[in-house]
Amino acid sequence: MTDLQIAQGAEALHIRDIASKLDIPESQLEFYGSNKAKLPLSLIDSEKASKSNLILVTAITPTPAGEGKTTVSIGLGDGLNYIGKKALTVIREPSLGPVFGIKGGAAGGGHSQVIPMADINLHFTGDFNAVEKANNLLAALIDNNIQAKTGNLGIDPRTVLWKRCMDMNDRGLRKIIAALGGKAGGIPRETGFNITAASEIMAILCLSNDFEDLQNRCGNIYIGDTFDGKPVYAKDLKAEGAMAVLLKDAIKPNLVQTLEANPAIIHGGPFANIAQGTNSVLATRMGLSLADYVVTEAGFGADLGAEKFLNIKCRTAGLSPKAIVLVATIRALKYHGGKPISELTEEDTDALKAGLPNLDRHLKSLQSFGVPVVVAINNFVKDTPAEKKLLMDHCTAQGIPVEISNGWAKGGEGCAPLAEAVVKAASGCDTRFRPTYDLEDSPRVKMEKICRTIYGAENVILSNKASRQLKRFETLGYGNLPICMAKTQKSLSDDEKKLGRPENFDIHIREFEIAAGAGFVVPIAGNILRMPGLPSSPASERITIDRDGNISGLF
Repeated sequence: MTDLQIAQGAEALHIRDIASKLDIPESQLEFYGSNKAKLPLSLIDSEKASKSNLILVTAITPTPAGEGKTTVSIGLGDGLNYIGKKALTVIREPSLGPVFGIKGGAAGGGHSQVIPMADINLHFTGDFNAVEKANNLLAALIDNNIQAKTGNLGIDPRTVLWKRCMDMNDRGLRKIIAALGGKAGGIPRETGFNITAASEIMAILCLSNDFEDLQNRCGNIYIGDTFDGKPVYAKDLKAEGAMAVLLKDAIKPNLVQTLEANPAIIHGGPFANIAQGTNSVLATRMGLSLADYVVTEAGFGADLGAEKFLNIKCRTAGLSPKAIVLVATIRALKYHGGKPISELTEEDTDALKAGLPNLDRHLKSLQSFGVPVVVAINNFVKDTPAEKKLLMDHCTAQGIPVEISNGWAKGGEGCAPLAEAVVKAASGCDTRFRPTYDLEDSPRVKMEKICRTIYGAENVILSNKASRQLKRFETLGYGNLPICMAKTQKSLSDDEKKLGRPENFDIHIREFEIAAGAGFVVPIAGNILRMPGLPSSPASERITIDRDGNISGLF
């Protein structure tokens, strides 16, 4: 039975019945059909949230297909409910780029899924569409002002940083020439598209505290300079009000359910290799207001998602997790040990041993935050008893709690041992996390601390362009902002070919971007892009619909 068949065959409760488990009255729900609803921000209770337990799920450096972090997150949420805890899973919304690209859907797998799976993986409640429209409204206003005869701000088109966006992998839109067609078309200039999940609007949506904060952050977006070198912001175009209005529903978290009819909140979807990689602050606070345990995840490996979750999101929102779950898979560790992707289902304890340093690097990095860490081995059917024993013994020898996660095969019951270990770890945490850097540190010092503490790098090397840009951003007063590193998710280094635990390497920053509205500086390392391309055999080729509207291949 496929993931989709399992999801389609589930006995879903009406969303009002799911809400009642969280003591949310039906009058508070904004229904999107019978199986999903928007939740009002008034449900956030800061006092209750401060007493709840936030659990972060992250992972080792993944293979191209990912290591089932979402499946483990959903399974853990179900597992906590299975052992009698009031728990809620709070995760990101999938982007259509990966859904139709290489990874497929992102609603979990097997018996650890959120439903309605097809809706969640496609248009859901329209949040991504709203982010796209707000982003593109600002782009249109910029070009309109450049063209205008009255009210022209004197924007130098060559300095405009803002791009349009679309929620699809399309390498052909990375760089384009816009405004062709003579006087009626505007002033031609080079620009491009980002994927919607990489838009600063998505980052803003997921860091905003309320409607007013959302509007102010939109106004603070830095779009470029005038001809005489003065910075221009979205508020100079009077764009922030209309942008916030387009996002008025998107800012509200979405309530759905797991296959075991446990509540789940899904909201926001910034990528972790270019943005902060975690669901919205509002969704997390709401979850903490409604349940005793909130399980959330951060994108890609711990070097990206977990670092940004803690140093950016938690610092901004005043949050602190009680435990961190590090997802490891035997197949990924064998991959980091030199095993070809085509042979990962074969037993190979030597390759597994050779890949363990990747796990150890992530454990060391996470322990620097001072929060208890539990390792979850996401079980695959081809994993052998010898491989599982080797991995568990390795963790136990270091004093790290470790459990098998069987959520894919057995749902909450299969994650009950992991849930027990997480509860024990969380109960022993009575301190807040330790940030990797201080906001008062210079941007260069912040980068060095991240690269050395989290990646294990030696030095940070800036290109001439990056040095000029950084000096400019510091002049504009952005030196005290958090750092949001943009690098490959395929390696701890900035070179995707360096698997395992690279040593004696430097991080090369080729350029900087400023996300002034979101509130962070983005150093770009290596060949990271805001608009991905499709693989030679995209997942879209396997997705179909029959005459009755049944979808297949969306998993």
